[in-house]
Amino acid sequence: MTGLLLSGGHRVKVIEASRKEISRLQHDLPIDVLVPGSGTDPDVLEFAGVHNADVVAAVTGEDENNLVAISLARYEFHVPRTIARINDPKNAWMFTPDMGVDVALNQADLMGHMIAEEMSLGDMVTLIKLRKGQFSLVEEKVDSRAVASGKAVRQLNLPVRCVLVAVIRKGELNMPHDDFVLQPDDEVLAVVHATM
Repeated sequence: MTGLLLSGGHRVKVIEASRKEISRLQHDLPIDVLVPGSGTDPDVLEFAGVHNADVVAAVTGEDENNLVAISLARYEFHVPRTIARINDPKNAWMFTPDMGVDVALNQADLMGHMIAEEMSLGDMVTLIKLRKGQFSLVEEKVDSRAVASGKAVRQLNLPVRCVLVAVIRKGELNMPHDDFVLQPDDEVLAVVHATM
């Protein structure tokens, strides 16, 4: 994850308490990225540059540490955006905006939803969740037996909270206006609301 952020041009600091883990990370990350110490220590957060941070992500293996680090970042240092990892699903109720958490990443819940979506939606694939999971960008290939095959977009009985944003046909990107006719093997991209 850190490498991805660095390659994207972001300034990143990784706070790590374990000397063994720091030794391992030194092989993969620039030395100026690593900050020894605990993210639950306000002095360590300050040394890492929390005053200039746009986002703080607490992703340790301990829920208590993640929650303390995020609460400090939000309420002590006024970081505008916070992300916290939830290790034990039983603790999810604590990871709320009142505790300073903007985005809570519950690994068990994320995996469960991914599996449920794949099982219940057939060929539809969720590409990304937007606005804290309220909307999703989904992709589905038009089957030759599908009701939509051979129909113009205006003929489709789409839910109110569904917007077709693009159709990829034979490698070409198309904007699906009302008269656009869907064909078998078209890859349809749509934004849908979570309540659909």
